[in-house]
Amino acid sequence: MTNRDIFYTSDIYDDFEEQVASLDLQLQNLGGHRQFHGRIRTVKCLHDNGLVKAIADEPGNGQVLVVDGGGSLRTALMGGNVAKAFADNGWAGVIIHGAVRDRHEIEELQLGVKALGSNPRKSAKNNIGIRDVPVTIHNVEFIPGAMVYADEDGVIVDARDVSTQ
Repeated sequence: MTNRDIFYTSDIYDDFEEQVASLDLQLQNLGGHRQFHGRIRTVKCLHDNGLVKAIADEPGNGQVLVVDGGGSLRTALMGGNVAKAFADNGWAGVIIHGAVRDRHEIEELQLGVKALGSNPRKSAKNNIGIRDVPVTIHNVEFIPGAMVYADEDGVIVDARDVSTQ
């Protein structure tokens, strides 16, 4: 399956049921791509997007960054410039358990973006956080190297064949 293939998370769940994990948290679709998938990379941070920005400048190779921002909407963990860097560097998408800003810019990008919501307040940039470790959001563990699929229905994690590509 390539990043341009059409898929539906409901079909993936029907085919694999308990072998995959379905995130039971409602996230908003904010990017230009409503469907996206790829190998997981992670960041865990709170009110500081320094690591998110640094990763956006790395080659994405069709991966999806999952940001555990603790569910806080106090500050945005990604804005338009950082989202553009993700798109320009070949990332398939970004899933944020927190807020974004510059929604009008993000929706124009060839990038999948899901987040809890938005806040115009920018975050600190002190690189405080941790990257490429398993993170748990709501009921699902996002393991670096596992596959994640996202569409209008939700988010599915398939950790049956974890790869650290």
